[in-house]
Amino acid sequence: MSDLSSTTSTMDTPPSPPDESTTLLPKTPSDGEQYQSPQYRQWLLEIWLLTKASIPVILAYTLQNSLQTISVLIVGRLSPEALATAAFCYMFAMATGWLIAMGGTTALDTLASTSFTGSQDKHDLGILLQRGIVVLTLFYAVVAVIWGFSEPLFRALGQEEFICKEGSKFLRILIPGGLGYVWFESMKKYLQAQEIYRPGTYVLLITSPLNALLNYLFIYKFELGLYGAPFATGISYWISFLLLVAYATFIRGHECWGGLAPRRAISNLWPFARLAVLGVVHVGTEWWAFEIVALAAGRLGTITLAAQSVIMTADQVINTIPFGLGVAASARIGNLLGAQKPREAARAAHCAAILSMILGTVILTILMSTKDVFGRIFNDDDRVVQLVSEVMPYVALFQIADGLNGSCGGVLRGMGRQWVGALVNLISYYGGALPAGIYLAFNGWGLQGLWIGQCVALYLVGILEWVIVGLSKWDIEVRRALDRLDEGDIADNNAHGIEEIDVHAEV
Repeated sequence: MSDLSSTTSTMDTPPSPPDESTTLLPKTPSDGEQYQSPQYRQWLLEIWLLTKASIPVILAYTLQNSLQTISVLIVGRLSPEALATAAFCYMFAMATGWLIAMGGTTALDTLASTSFTGSQDKHDLGILLQRGIVVLTLFYAVVAVIWGFSEPLFRALGQEEFICKEGSKFLRILIPGGLGYVWFESMKKYLQAQEIYRPGTYVLLITSPLNALLNYLFIYKFELGLYGAPFATGISYWISFLLLVAYATFIRGHECWGGLAPRRAISNLWPFARLAVLGVVHVGTEWWAFEIVALAAGRLGTITLAAQSVIMTADQVINTIPFGLGVAASARIGNLLGAQKPREAARAAHCAAILSMILGTVILTILMSTKDVFGRIFNDDDRVVQLVSEVMPYVALFQIADGLNGSCGGVLRGMGRQWVGALVNLISYYGGALPAGIYLAFNGWGLQGLWIGQCVALYLVGILEWVIVGLSKWDIEVRRALDRLDEGDIADNNAHGIEEIDVHAEV
């Protein structure tokens, strides 16, 4: 077959009569001429596909985190102590209860996305959702006990007395709402596995302003002060879950729901629970490191803790970008592995990493441009604003590495290799970077020392995870993905014989 340029030339110019110099066979284009351009377009297409798929996911996580960010902003006007307490409690909730939702549901990233393209029974996805809710509710029950007895825990960790007392009550009020968060996140993953990414954003566009109103009413009008925030946040999460269920029921997403099946849901829980635990550890090893930094900051004084609270609250919002991209990449990888497309999966993995570094560079530029005024968004104390300005360059610097960690971590979760990411995080954070940061903090560097350690750890994690992804054998990963469906008893025995199908994400 002649190439496109030859065809175009033939159509535009009439052929010359043959002579002694005319070749008997048409010229065959070289491999570079034939494949370079199509491969280039495929890479650009994949990056564009991941961009469009990740945008609604990022918006959803940004709005989701805004629920607690708005609470911190409103509470922060009461006093520096109230700001520190609310921010610390939400960070503790992030590292415990929210971790069950964000880390535990990565088992659905792995299993549900593969099931959607690899299983012949579409209702298997509904069984996975029910199984996930059962397992993650049991996990959350353990967290609820920890929250209930957090006062002596905070005191043992050396926190300020006002945080020990007020923070413990804050978390006890938040316990019912935390379960709504877990269930809401499970429903999102159920829809994302079907390549339906937008509903979470739609729902949170409703509940985010509602949450702001509820916070204002509970904190000021009902005069609950600090304790109005967990009431408002909990109600907002449950409304979000119910609206997402309504969307799946009446609009789109019910096709993979075969009805309640408690016996199937509670059978063979171990494969799901194992992936959920590994997902919690994978995500948690990074989040726990930041929680340790917050605990260390609490020992450096109230102003340092307030500045750390501002930075961490902002970082929780910023982190939704690499984490959202990781979720989109995870679903994409799982779908491609279930459809038995190893080459496309490998390309998607590297495109996610490239895209994450581009986004990280943009965030770095924005943070450096606003570092001198950033702290005033949360607090008017000049000492807090100045300290935030001094630490912000380190926070900005690790955004590229954080993006790489988010995207490659999502790829590993899509491959069902959460344990790899957990191991890399453990070595990078706890083997050197975190102890070094704490040492610097208490030897003249203060809060800057803590964030230098975090910056070093993130670059180690991001680079190592990308190397691991690059060395992966994708044909083997396809077989492992289909084996997981059989292991979890959710796929037809003929799943291995399915033909390749196209995977198109809803954007």
